Amino acid sequence: MKKLTGQDRSITSRWRPATQAVRGGTARSNYGETSEALFLTSGYAYDCAGDAAARFAGDQQGMTYSRLQNPTVEMLEQRIALLEGAEACRTMASGMAAMTAALLCQLSQGDHIVAGRAAFGSCRWLTDTLLPRFGITATIIDARDNDAWRAAILPNTRLFFFETPANPTLDVVDLEAVCRIAKDAGILTVVDNAFATPLLQRPMDYGADVVAYSATKMMDGQGRVLAGAVCGTADFIENTLLSFTRNTGPTLSAFNAWVVLKGLETLDLRIRRQSENALKVAQFLEKRVPRLLYPGLASHPQHDLAMKQMSAGGTILSLYLDGGRAQAHGLLDALELVDISNNIGDSRSLMTHPASTTHSGLSEAVRAEMGVEEGMLRLNVGLEDPEDVIEDFDRALKAVGL
Repeated sequence: MKKLTGQDRSITSRWRPATQAVRGGTARSNYGETSEALFLTSGYAYDCAGDAAARFAGDQQGMTYSRLQNPTVEMLEQRIALLEGAEACRTMASGMAAMTAALLCQLSQGDHIVAGRAAFGSCRWLTDTLLPRFGITATIIDARDNDAWRAAILPNTRLFFFETPANPTLDVVDLEAVCRIAKDAGILTVVDNAFATPLLQRPMDYGADVVAYSATKMMDGQGRVLAGAVCGTADFIENTLLSFTRNTGPTLSAFNAWVVLKGLETLDLRIRRQSENALKVAQFLEKRVPRLLYPGLASHPQHDLAMKQMSAGGTILSLYLDGGRAQAHGLLDALELVDISNNIGDSRSLMTHPASTTHSGLSEAVRAEMGVEEGMLRLNVGLEDPEDVIEDFDRALKAVGL
């Protein structure tokens, strides 16, 4: 590959996703390094004062400050945009920084949004607590109900916000139908695609306007760093999002960007193997627990829709125990191989009790509305041999009477 081939979209757009994840966005320096260079610098020097003025005026190409641009970060942004099929991308310090920026950069006092009720706890905090403080109202609906989206539209509705599959209930939203409803009404859609990644699902292919990520999850995928990303049109990124991030500073560090670049190189391999493992574990658990949800199983109520939109079932499954929190915590404590951890997207199998961790900041009523019950557990299936994970669950389930 030549020095700037990785940044030539006329070439890289023809590559298949696995190739894009390894080489997309790469810009080699004059040293000709094969691995992306790590630029640890906060600022940049200019040959003359006129150059500095020209760059700040936008009349000259080049870096000005690492809150705005960094060569390593820029490579990651180009790679994610390429994988997503988006014109542009901006990365952030975390997934929640990305979600917050994707909403606040385009909302003002008096605006209204419609949001899916099943969501990560902090995303519900944004819609239920933060936005109302600034005079932005939200109608929370069952995102699986297409008619509910249409019915919730008000004259001041600016955007739809949802994730699919949803965290942790694995609700699946009909991307094509909901995005069409939004476009017909002149409303933008913001989709959290963290569970699926662009390797399993590309919401823009179904009409989504903005796609946001916790790149901490599968994109890094090895539990090392925090990162977030927002993808959209070049006009949205440059003229709506950029001014917000420039002045509020949710900046991704160059080191974290470099780590995620390395993670993306194996994303295709990891997510497909982990999805295969998750299906095997789900098939075992389905026979042993009162209720199990996994999009890749025919028993999932939206299995057909999930498989229409996704190329595999993903790495996450949720199960429900009749014994409430006590039995759920008992199962966690009985596991030997699987870690008790509130993260997902890791190469290690991780399990958590959402009601007492990721969604503990929400009221009991909101958790009940979402389907986050006291007996619910969320499992991220990793890269271990699935038979070892199954044996761990077999023993732990027996320990709690299942």
